Amino acid sequence: MAKTKHKTEPKRNIHGNLNLGGEIAEADSLLGDAFYESSVYRSIASRGGDAKCFVIGRTGSGKSAALQRIKNDWPDHVIEINPIDLSLPYITDLGVVRHLTALNVHLDSLYNALWKHVLLIEIIKHRYKIDSPDAKQRFIDIIMDKIKRDSKKKAALEYLEEFEGKFWCETDERVRDITNKFESQFKAAAGAKFGVKPVDFSANLDDTSTASTEERVELVRRFQRVVNETQLPRLNTMMNVLNDEILDSPQNYTYVLIDDLDKDWADDKVKNDLIRNLFQVVFDLKRVANLKVIVALRTNIFETLDFGRGGGQGEKFRALSMRVRWSPNELESMLDERARVAADRSQIEGISGVKSLLPNYNQTRGKALEFVLDRTLMRPRDAIAFLNEAFMLAGNKSRLSWEDIKDAEASYSRNRLLALRDEWDPTFSGVDRVLNKFRQAPALMTKEESTKYLDNCFELLADYKFDGVQWLTEVSEPFWNGAPEDDWADGYHLIVKLLFDIGFLGVMPDKAKKVVYGYDYPEYADSVANVRHAYGFVIHPAFRPALDVQTP
Repeated sequence: MAKTKHKTEPKRNIHGNLNLGGEIAEADSLLGDAFYESSVYRSIASRGGDAKCFVIGRTGSGKSAALQRIKNDWPDHVIEINPIDLSLPYITDLGVVRHLTALNVHLDSLYNALWKHVLLIEIIKHRYKIDSPDAKQRFIDIIMDKIKRDSKKKAALEYLEEFEGKFWCETDERVRDITNKFESQFKAAAGAKFGVKPVDFSANLDDTSTASTEERVELVRRFQRVVNETQLPRLNTMMNVLNDEILDSPQNYTYVLIDDLDKDWADDKVKNDLIRNLFQVVFDLKRVANLKVIVALRTNIFETLDFGRGGGQGEKFRALSMRVRWSPNELESMLDERARVAADRSQIEGISGVKSLLPNYNQTRGKALEFVLDRTLMRPRDAIAFLNEAFMLAGNKSRLSWEDIKDAEASYSRNRLLALRDEWDPTFSGVDRVLNKFRQAPALMTKEESTKYLDNCFELLADYKFDGVQWLTEVSEPFWNGAPEDDWADGYHLIVKLLFDIGFLGVMPDKAKKVVYGYDYPEYADSVANVRHAYGFVIHPAFRPALDVQTP
């Protein structure tokens, strides 16, 4: 009787320098060779008229990686704009801007004109490779010949002539130039010829309080008129020139990529207005057929934008937004791609996908990949970070062991808790102290059991060292102002919703149903009814080891 031949794995050794790439796009060595084209990426890169322009997602969800891929795929058709390079802090620090803000003058027209100015000049410079006065003049001659029979476009083109030697300079110099001209207009508007005393824009803002009511009303009216008469009419006509004469062919199709709007590039008081007006400009530029402006923005920034002033603008912007979300199958495909490329680079044979590197099914722990993904917030960064931690512990093995996975989980969890703090602290200052109130809590809590820990969060308001008094006061207000007849959800809904939104808590609808997390159903905790009827709440597995949570 012939002996049965057992299938043997190819000889291979997983060593400590094997990894599935960097956790951020800028330091990801595998991004070029192992990029997974998800449905979200295909929508972002699409050139169709109804394509999405705003990429909304949490840190680590792949927004920057998608933009980097577009840059790699069409290097000659991409313009990158970094807000830090725009001198926007210079604008917000100008005495005139601070003065107008104190007077409640709406600066939307100014910010709208600034964004259109920046985008227009960057596109022209890129399209015609303008880097000198001669190159600029050649461009002017070419365009003037095209529009010589259109007096309106010819008048708009004079706008570009006003920049003289600044046209080909760095972006921040041009932004400063247009802003200084704007400031000069206001100084003229505040002159004595209007019948009121001149305004000193460098003076203390409190000085405006000494003006009479009539003077303040007159200043606001006059200044608002100057804002409203900013270069927008000529800039809007230049958008037509952009469509008809500059980007007039699919061969000149251009992507403009704007990222890092979550960085510290502007004062928080004006950041909302600047981003909101950028969204409006991107919407306006949809009419340019061979242009696509793509803006990447973190979820927490997008959710705090106030679109109310424009009346219904939020709805139209959300219609052009793409939420970056990953299914387990997509994450597995992404990891498969990276595993194959990483193994090939490390000369490890026989790797068909990530499961080839993971331990076999365990009756107690289940499937290794599911175990890993259950401890992520369903983002590429989390999955890559977890497995990279495990590979560092692997030694010379043909595949990871369950011990490697479990040992990596502790370090991974600590890093994810720190990452959660870093992500949300700009919005909810001191949020890490709130999270630490759940140390040694049970992983699964009924509503009654969770009360103790939520009350401990509210008690931080009595700590003078706690930085988050404002936001914690807001989410705890229903609790402090509640009436005896109010039910549990009336007092605790807002704090539960916040912890759900950031990914720390999941909601268990009833004892038998699967836990709902923010990445499954982002709006689930918005409903007070869903919180009221919940069986309990679950601390996400990603953070349990770091907080010594009692896991069943």
